Amino acid sequence: MKEGYSNWRKLDNAALAFPLVTGKNDTRVFRFYCQLKEKVDGEILQSALDQTMEKYPLFQAVLRKGLFWFYLEHRDIRAVVKQETEPPCSRLYIPDKKSLLFQVTYDKDRINFEVFHALTDGTGAMHFLQELVQNYLILAHPQDDIPRIENAEEVTHGDKEEDSFSQYYSSDMPKNKEKKETAVKLKGEKLVHSDMHITEVVLSVKDIHQKARSYGASITVLLTAMMLCSIREEIPKNQQKRPVTLMIPVNLRNYFPSYSMTNFFGWIEAGQVFEENTRFEEVLQNLQHVFRTELVKERIADNMNRLVRLEKNPLLRAVPLEIKNLFLLAGTTLGGRSISAIYSNIGKIQLPDVFETYVDSFGFFTSTDKLQMCSCSYGDKMRVGITSKILSHNIQRNFLRILKEEGIH
Repeated sequence: MKEGYSNWRKLDNAALAFPLVTGKNDTRVFRFYCQLKEKVDGEILQSALDQTMEKYPLFQAVLRKGLFWFYLEHRDIRAVVKQETEPPCSRLYIPDKKSLLFQVTYDKDRINFEVFHALTDGTGAMHFLQELVQNYLILAHPQDDIPRIENAEEVTHGDKEEDSFSQYYSSDMPKNKEKKETAVKLKGEKLVHSDMHITEVVLSVKDIHQKARSYGASITVLLTAMMLCSIREEIPKNQQKRPVTLMIPVNLRNYFPSYSMTNFFGWIEAGQVFEENTRFEEVLQNLQHVFRTELVKERIADNMNRLVRLEKNPLLRAVPLEIKNLFLLAGTTLGGRSISAIYSNIGKIQLPDVFETYVDSFGFFTSTDKLQMCSCSYGDKMRVGITSKILSHNIQRNFLRILKEEGIH
């Protein structure tokens, strides 16, 4: 075991409910992948993974159930690269099974990194994949002198495993008594077990950036508006007066300095009540107001403290896990009522220019129990992954049509 790395750690606040809500219909697994411009060599990828694990020993853990909390326990289990055979985002966490919570697979020219959300968030996963791809390309092309990406500051194993929720929690913050409206619930026959639709759209970053600028908006606001309008067309008659609301995860490291590779994210909720004559420009204006209002440190801190407050409650801390689980499940169920779907944008992935010779693009999507859109970009390629349990493709079709109407190919 690495020096400075603990043998076990309690799950961070964002991960507490993941073991409870994980099942056959939503594995809580997400996939980041790198599309190379060459075929992947499995043996070289294994060597690259062995190197990467030297830097990320906190990922070498299994999930255990204690008397008071779930916790992660370090285990000397070697992560083994496999050729892809299972459907994307297949189940990784199985209760009482002592297995790693991530896997690396490959298929032709693609390297996949899949991870159970209790282990890390999108930022942690992307850092891991970038390190893996870097190690792979250096090993595969020793003659090309590919530079190693190094952090300016020395980051310790302790920094990487820090529970930043607890680090920045303040009990002095006022309680938020804001009542959330029940959002439109997506209807329709659903796929069962691990089956889900995966729709991927590849866009030009230049094109979508120009379109966003023409509206005076960010790319995230523009794509959020497009997804809200795509769902609008499928709202059942009995839900017409409810808002269509997207949960937008927020990387808390942008507001509170942290090198943690565990979960450290919050979210905002961005919604729109649609009238018969609501125009696209109105949706954009409303969203820009929501983003400006919500994405400020004070609001972010308030929301984060509200999430951690339940975990820090001395009465709840003292009761056994089985009773805690009832509270956590109730909170998860109630919280879901204000959400129609989720949109997670990791943003721009940057590597030194030399990597463009070997790397085509990066992509990102996740398991879901309803509908989720994910996006990230590298160079001029932005990949948008939409996963859905709903049998109908109407929302995806609407989204593609809106892109076309806005002149984005």
